[in-house]
Amino acid sequence: MLNILRERRSIRQYQERKIEPEKVELLKEAVLRAPSGKNAQPCEFIFVDDREVISRLSASKPGGARFLEGAPLAIVVLGDENKSDTWIEDCSIASTIAHCTAHSIGLGSCWIQISKRPHSEEHTAEEYVQELMGIPGHLRVVSIIAVGYPGESKPGHPQSDLDFSKIKVNSYR
Repeated sequence: MLNILRERRSIRQYQERKIEPEKVELLKEAVLRAPSGKNAQPCEFIFVDDREVISRLSASKPGGARFLEGAPLAIVVLGDENKSDTWIEDCSIASTIAHCTAHSIGLGSCWIQISKRPHSEEHTAEEYVQELMGIPGHLRVVSIIAVGYPGESKPGHPQSDLDFSKIKVNSYR
């Protein structure tokens, strides 16, 4: 796991290459295995491989999601706010699990924040995605994870870039 964290980077360029069904199944299994508070499992997922729908999802927020159009897979991460008061945290954990799993099977990924982001002056990015995907109101859209074979190569961040001053032991002092 530590090697995955050392190597993984957000990828925003993807090869025009379809992801094999067995790798998609591994991603599905991984997000469903993500831990959740009190095992409430408030997360739901929409796996999107339809190019037209991915293109429309890429318009969810101005400028910040356009790269999604080049990805062969989008995972829309939803949280049921009626199942748990930690649905945001649980969906964030599941999104991170998706990132790490993607990297571990040779894929690249990038988080697209949807919650609390604008789509236009009149609508939020979440409202846009909910309407586009037919998502019921009790399910909240936290993120979209773009996934595909990397079309760019980025080295992991070196350990020397880590700010160990953020680590405290036994108290904040």
